Amino acid sequence: MADLLIHNGDIRTMDGSAPRARWILIRGDRIAALGSGPPPLCAESIDAGGRLVLPGFQDAHVHLLSGGTDLATAAPLYEVTTIAALQAAMASHAANQPGLPLVIGAGWQPGLFGDDNLTAAVIDSMVPDRPAVLFDSSFHNACLNSAAMRIVGLVRGTPDPFNGHFVTDAVGQPTGMLHESAVTWAMARLPDLGIDDHLAGLRAGMAHANRHGITGIIDPRITDHEALIYGTLAGRGELTLWVAGAALVLPEDDPAKAVARLSGYRTRHQGPEFHVHSAKFFMDGVFENRTAATLAAYADQGTICEPMFTQAQTIALMVALDAARFQIHVHVIGDAATRRALDGLAAARAANGPWPSLPQLAHLQLTDPADYPRLAALGVMANIQPLWARLDPVVPDIALDMIGPTRLGDTYAFRKMRDAGARLSLGSDWPVSTLNPFEVIETAVTRQARRIDHPRAPFLPDQALTVAECVQGYTVEAAAAAWRSSHTGQLRPGFSADLILLDQDIFACAPDRISDTAVDLTLFRGGIVHQSGRAG
Repeated sequence: MADLLIHNGDIRTMDGSAPRARWILIRGDRIAALGSGPPPLCAESIDAGGRLVLPGFQDAHVHLLSGGTDLATAAPLYEVTTIAALQAAMASHAANQPGLPLVIGAGWQPGLFGDDNLTAAVIDSMVPDRPAVLFDSSFHNACLNSAAMRIVGLVRGTPDPFNGHFVTDAVGQPTGMLHESAVTWAMARLPDLGIDDHLAGLRAGMAHANRHGITGIIDPRITDHEALIYGTLAGRGELTLWVAGAALVLPEDDPAKAVARLSGYRTRHQGPEFHVHSAKFFMDGVFENRTAATLAAYADQGTICEPMFTQAQTIALMVALDAARFQIHVHVIGDAATRRALDGLAAARAANGPWPSLPQLAHLQLTDPADYPRLAALGVMANIQPLWARLDPVVPDIALDMIGPTRLGDTYAFRKMRDAGARLSLGSDWPVSTLNPFEVIETAVTRQARRIDHPRAPFLPDQALTVAECVQGYTVEAAAAAWRSSHTGQLRPGFSADLILLDQDIFACAPDRISDTAVDLTLFRGGIVHQSGRAG
């Protein structure tokens, strides 16, 4: 590639030794030089017009393959608010996708739909002749139609899988609604899309990410399927962002089995474009289906859900995987799940000693006050999804009733985590919620929904973050979480030429305007992977 000069820019490098520049020279796939004086002559140049230039953002927790596949193949249900609208959306989608072996919908909201009003019979009225599955917005719940139930063999008396549940009616007949690992159980028995559909899905996901300034990700659920698809495009040189993977660990794994499987992934996928570096645990589920693990009883019903890994399992697996030098990445929603994960990480450090790992605890919806200082003490990075830290104007947040007023102040308490010394990486968990980092940053700063959505009062505004902290979380800290700090996350000579040019200064605009930001240019390894007409 020819040299490229971007000049007349407000370049924030995220490099503490040289934080600002006016021009940046790119040679091949690397940054050659930066400066604030007269720029060098270059045959190819882009006039940034004084606009903000940042390192490419990296999403530290995003299901890019599944989200992209949904873009290409699923009916979007995120904005649907009634059964009638859901049925209309699915009927239209099924008619427009006659060749797909499985009709898919994604994104129904648990605050509006659930065990009481979404059943196979509801879906049958719009998709009677082909198997169909409708995922909720968290992807921890799904509902099958009758054709899908027949294919998977879900009948009265089918035993619940471990850490999963088939919802039944008053006479014990399955309704089609699935919770947690019951979703995995069913999907393993349903017709799959072809590999070309999944490759097209990943391409769609990458384009979506590049359009929003994303040049690196951590996919936190790598199985054989994800490894195959990411590995295929990496082998062809077609990835337009860096991919780090956290390979799934199951409650039925013993330490030797888990280490062997994950070591196989790591050996086959060493990068640099795609590498497997982490072990992923789902320590609990979600509040919306009452599988979030809590130290005290749910405030609305007085029940307690236990973590999905026992204390002994957690310690044995984390000690073994940490010894094999896998970074630990744990889904934690309830405070008991966080406590269990921290206990496992403490045991691993005691057994193996510290090493340059950054264990990730993802989501951290409810945290016990005693555990804030443990994050920093154990070298744990809080991998947070700030978009959830707001009161939705339309969808009731049923989790708040389960958490209750006594513990409300420790819900998405990002400021408490940071003040206790924890490092923060930012992610979206897309397709659970938007991938757009500027919507995420705005919510982290305002703790409200977007201005155009008629926001309610800020949710725990004392837990807000600053724009600078969020950008740090999307660049330097996310790069560290993905083990890419040596060549990404900052704009400095020798680093990969991954950068974004924005249409406004997110450090200077009104906080409730941050989500309006558009990306005019995205470079990955020196190549343009997204460009608007305003790129210059």
